Amino acid sequence: MKPMFSIHAGEFLVGDHVERHFPQLRVWVPSRDTGIDLLVTDSVARRTTSLQVKASRDYLPTHVDPQFRNDVAACGWWSFNRAKLANSDAEYWVLVLIGLNHTRTDFLVVPPSELLSRLQAIHGEPATLRTYFWVTKSGRCFETRSLGKPDLARIAAGGFEDPVRDATSWLNDWTCLHTLSTGVGRL
Repeated sequence: MKPMFSIHAGEFLVGDHVERHFPQLRVWVPSRDTGIDLLVTDSVARRTTSLQVKASRDYLPTHVDPQFRNDVAACGWWSFNRAKLANSDAEYWVLVLIGLNHTRTDFLVVPPSELLSRLQAIHGEPATLRTYFWVTKSGRCFETRSLGKPDLARIAAGGFEDPVRDATSWLNDWTCLHTLSTGVGRL
């Protein structure tokens, strides 16, 4: 085994969230990089869920037009290798959005195949998928890369509808851990 590495801030935030909100579960850190950042188990380590964590600093103060900042809670940016996303061993990818002034942290919890499918539907099939996700203060989340100001204004105001870009169903959706903690639907 190689010397232990330290986890990055996003992994810490996810692990801390899991331990605070699911005290009956255990969070494990792999001893080497396998494409799984955290392993979450029930209290006796018989049921598991694997997580790949990707964090972003908040781009709200630097990349979001000031007219939208009152309505947007966080803006994260990621660049994903399409092949790594397609071949991921993790059951869920967790995208960590740290809000302006660190007053809130949101998580997109999504199976990698669903994330890949959605991003390809929006951006095609480049080798690298670049994406922005906005979380609004009203609790909605959208993929916003390449949208024009009129659509961004509708997102900020709560009037935008696009089922392909709408990621609200993934926002803070820890169903995978509720299922793990109850044992329902898991082997």
